[in-house]
Amino acid sequence: MFNIKTMNAISPAGIEVLQKKGCNVGENVENPDGLLLRSANIHDVVFPESLLAIARAGAGYNNIPVDECAEKGIVVFNSPGANAEAVKEQEICTLVLSSRDILGSIEFVKSIADRGEEIPKLVEKGKSNFAGPELLGKTLGVIGLGATGAMVANAAVALGMEVYGYDPFMSVDAAWQLSRDVERAETADEIFRKADYISINVPYTEKTHHMFNAAAFAMMKDGVRILNESRAEVVDDIAMTEALKEGKVAKYVTDFPNETILKAPNVIAMPHLGACTPESEDRCAVMAANELLDYLKNGNIKNSVNLPDVSLSRMGVCRLCVIHRNVPGMINRILDFITKLNINVEHMINKPRDGYACTIVDLGDKIGSDTAEHIANMDNVLRVRVI
Repeated sequence: MFNIKTMNAISPAGIEVLQKKGCNVGENVENPDGLLLRSANIHDVVFPESLLAIARAGAGYNNIPVDECAEKGIVVFNSPGANAEAVKEQEICTLVLSSRDILGSIEFVKSIADRGEEIPKLVEKGKSNFAGPELLGKTLGVIGLGATGAMVANAAVALGMEVYGYDPFMSVDAAWQLSRDVERAETADEIFRKADYISINVPYTEKTHHMFNAAAFAMMKDGVRILNESRAEVVDDIAMTEALKEGKVAKYVTDFPNETILKAPNVIAMPHLGACTPESEDRCAVMAANELLDYLKNGNIKNSVNLPDVSLSRMGVCRLCVIHRNVPGMINRILDFITKLNINVEHMINKPRDGYACTIVDLGDKIGSDTAEHIANMDNVLRVRVI
């Protein structure tokens, strides 16, 4: 049916979704209609003309050249919320890890394993070196209230923390999931000033690049603890290193280690472990596979990161899907041409996003490749499909 090339090891649950629909799936597939990947960096990959869509089995997508794809009419999907439970659980763990030196205490106990009868006394004598504050009554600031951020905020409320959340782009669905006990912060600066703990859950974009910089740290309380389940680039590592050395930041927990941050004091770094549960990998792969399949079969777009979401139930004999620039008169030009062919429009939808738009038109008669080619040659048209 469709050729799907995998760029990483993908959960069998996701592969099965595609294979059951007759798709040819594998790492050596040629002339793919779609790519299915996790963290593979494809910024330098030359995309074949056959490629229609890329599905990321995960939330982050900075490993994909989304702008280039939009210009080529290639839809990029991610799978938001599919790994939220796994990441939330790790963040709750890291709240405690950032408060008490549990990792240091474990190493201490290992170091006295051969001290025999002295062990109980050494434990009592040494335990105060690893003590830290409780979470109860402390203030947590959550920056980014998507699926994961909202779950972290709710869990922190249940732990007795005072929680503030900031997200200027929070969706209606996310708002419904959020506890009424989470206070709304008007700006990120408000979080910086108030929080004892800060949880970072925003996607990495040009706007969030080095969002945590020297100016941000200067606003924070002394001894703030910061948890990063976003991306490394959201934090200025040089500024973070200085803040850690000065004690402005008491502990930095990150899932994105690099050479700079691993040399800084009071850092707990994990190997991008947040979504690494079998349940999360299954959910992400299945969601990504279903998004890919629905687009390839029906032209429907859900959870795209570079083009508008658009969905239409099937009617008529065939479906025309056009990805184009969001410019005046574009829809009229397409429909006028269809009308001149004496073909009835049974159903249609158009959705814009920034400089792009997607138009789906269900037609009462079949159209040939010459008709599709004529539309494809119109100014500002990026991709045409007839399904």
